[in-house]
Amino acid sequence: MRAFIASSIGVACAAAAVLPLTAPGGLANSASAAPAPASESVAAPRLPGSTQSLPLVPLTPPPTTTPPGSSDSVSLGLPAREVEPFSLLGVVWDDPEEELHGRIQVRTKSAATGEWSSWQDLETHADRPDPDSAESRGDEVRGATAPLWVGDSNGVQARVLPEEGASGAHRLPEGLRLDLVHPGDDPAAESGKEDPAGEANSALAPAGALEIPALDRQGAGEDLLAVRASGQAGQAGRSEATADAPIGPRPGIVTRKGWGADERLRGPFLYTKTVRMAFVHHTAMSNNYSCGQSASIIRGIYRYHVQSNGWRDVGYNFFVDKCGKIYEGRAGGVANPVMGAHTYGFNHDSTGIAVLGSYNSTNPSTAAVDAVSKLVAWKLGLHGVDPRGTATMTSGGGKYPKGTTVRLRTVSGHRDGYVTGCPGDRLYSRLGTIRATAARLQGR
Repeated sequence: MRAFIASSIGVACAAAAVLPLTAPGGLANSASAAPAPASESVAAPRLPGSTQSLPLVPLTPPPTTTPPGSSDSVSLGLPAREVEPFSLLGVVWDDPEEELHGRIQVRTKSAATGEWSSWQDLETHADRPDPDSAESRGDEVRGATAPLWVGDSNGVQARVLPEEGASGAHRLPEGLRLDLVHPGDDPAAESGKEDPAGEANSALAPAGALEIPALDRQGAGEDLLAVRASGQAGQAGRSEATADAPIGPRPGIVTRKGWGADERLRGPFLYTKTVRMAFVHHTAMSNNYSCGQSASIIRGIYRYHVQSNGWRDVGYNFFVDKCGKIYEGRAGGVANPVMGAHTYGFNHDSTGIAVLGSYNSTNPSTAAVDAVSKLVAWKLGLHGVDPRGTATMTSGGGKYPKGTTVRLRTVSGHRDGYVTGCPGDRLYSRLGTIRATAARLQGR
């Protein structure tokens, strides 16, 4: 993790154009993806939700004070301005392989009260497709910060300072811009009976179901046989696919239809061979959300990952909120080995679970820890994996050079596979509890 600036930066007002945002190749294009400037009226979007894209520009005058170790030779940002309503934001840039050696903060204006927030940090940890994968080679894939949920807002300001290197300030990536995402309302009613993502869960719940129901351990054994019959279990699952194999009870899981995924945004399903391990993440955003907002937050992350980052779908396989509710993430079937875009270099043969919130200095709720434990016990059990064990993984690049054989815990934190502080020290410290609880739920 990098430190972020704490000093105030003076800026002069300047106009910032709203750039059109192109959907990734092969994905449905949204008529709402290119909103008009904030000073103009905006027609109701054709698809639920919208994204505004604002270029970060040189600030004049430059900051008069800077924190130790930073440079005042270059300063980019966005002067305070009113914009169309949004609830989530992040900074993106052109080259997905380029790191942002800089410090970024934003502040936002509440649509309800008109009050401006304090400056908030954007986290630059990487959740993205594996290098050299078909998904990472898309023409529209971009570098990006983690998204930040800010609630209903209609004003924004941003500031950036480059880090100081041995020969001066680091060059900032080209094409830096601030994307403001409105998650839209739940589009389930508009999308009618068609539910292609729900059909991938047809062995567990009827297509169109808003939630996959919980089952006891005996009932969950039927899931294992169903996965085996579908041919999606992978070698580990097939070798232990019996009704009495170690598997935890199936937790209740809110489907994509249940949280309001607009299936017109994403690309096709993408599978890996099996699931050998789980990576636990946090979403690196405020913990001050209500659990009634969880579906909106996930819709915002989904739109950001697809339309801002240029991925085929939301990156995580599952989400868990602080009330312990579990949500389906990337489409393709919750029991199947769906390839995500959550741990750079190790998306093959793994599943990614993201807990909504930031857990660097805040303890995760007991409900969230219990939910992750239940999900791990069921998901890894489907594929014959002991949550207390280890898995031999081959790196696709990143923290470990491509082709390196790495032995990881079958329940690991994002930081174990990539250079990042995710999932935060407080959540990372609970992984031992999650492993032990999941193994007990599997009957081991």
